[in-house]
Amino acid sequence: MKKKKSPWDYMWIVSTLYLFLGLFNILFAWLGMLCFLIPLLISIFGGGKVYCNKYCGRGQLLTIIGKDLKLSRNKPMPKFLKSKYFRYGFLIFFMTMFGNMIFNTYLVFKGSNTLKEVITVLWTFRLPWHVAEISGVTPWVAQFAFGFFSVMVTSTILGIVTAILFKPRSWCIYCPMGTMTQGICKLKSSVKKPTS
Repeated sequence: MKKKKSPWDYMWIVSTLYLFLGLFNILFAWLGMLCFLIPLLISIFGGGKVYCNKYCGRGQLLTIIGKDLKLSRNKPMPKFLKSKYFRYGFLIFFMTMFGNMIFNTYLVFKGSNTLKEVITVLWTFRLPWHVAEISGVTPWVAQFAFGFFSVMVTSTILGIVTAILFKPRSWCIYCPMGTMTQGICKLKSSVKKPTS
């Protein structure tokens, strides 16, 4: 008997819609902060990795691309990509790029830099796409949106590439959010006092 789907099984639509809307109005990028905050809050307040396992729209989207559309080679990832050194190294790199984005936003806020209306992929390549006019928006708000949307597009592309090359949800193994939530779970279990 086929399992009945819940509304949470359609979070992939939200992820897809987010990427689509961000290309037309960069301010939608701010909604992506929910994908950063909610998994951490769930882990902190006792939900473990339930967000990653059940609610993550990107994970669902990668399953559709890899499994349902059969675009995945369905091969195991190389061992080094699954190692804790790679996962934590990628987390450090990712957080460094995120910190750089915050710093650039701060410089625009202080007036030291001008707004850069550009979406970059892999933190280097400019996406050849001109977003809609954003007049009337505080420059630092727009700068954060451009930077954050670039992070989201980059991580989505990395997820799709690894879904095609390896198993559909290979991204989930080295996803920075997954690594952080796993770290929170381990930290909580290590400080939990044994019950007598």
